[in-house]
Amino acid sequence: MQLIRNGSLPSTRGPAEYFTGTVRIDMPFRGLGEASLSGGIVTFEPGARSAWHTHPLGQVLIVTAGKGWTQCEGEDIVEIQAGDIIICPPGHKHWHGATPTTSMTHVAVQESVNGVAVHWLEKVPDEVYLKGPRT
Repeated sequence: MQLIRNGSLPSTRGPAEYFTGTVRIDMPFRGLGEASLSGGIVTFEPGARSAWHTHPLGQVLIVTAGKGWTQCEGEDIVEIQAGDIIICPPGHKHWHGATPTTSMTHVAVQESVNGVAVHWLEKVPDEVYLKGPRT
């Protein structure tokens, strides 16, 4: 068993090539041995979001704080909030992040294929992001 103590790893900033705005990644983890599981706790400041991306074996997001938005290609933007669980199927193009006025934190968990857990695509432009969810 491996125990990663809270505060034992430094926070890192989400790379600008894959994120818009201020994104912090905490407590990144990987499975032991042959396990292909990885994840981390990701906090998006207001207005921050991921680029479009896919995961070869899908992804599970557990929202732990705040409110955010997510969108799957060809679908409307959906509001997500603390307590929500989002299960994204393998290869499904999507993005997720905070609302323009509220931060959002989630735990992201995914598996990799041949060492690849995510395929990053183009950034989400403001004209798409600012449409927000349908009310």
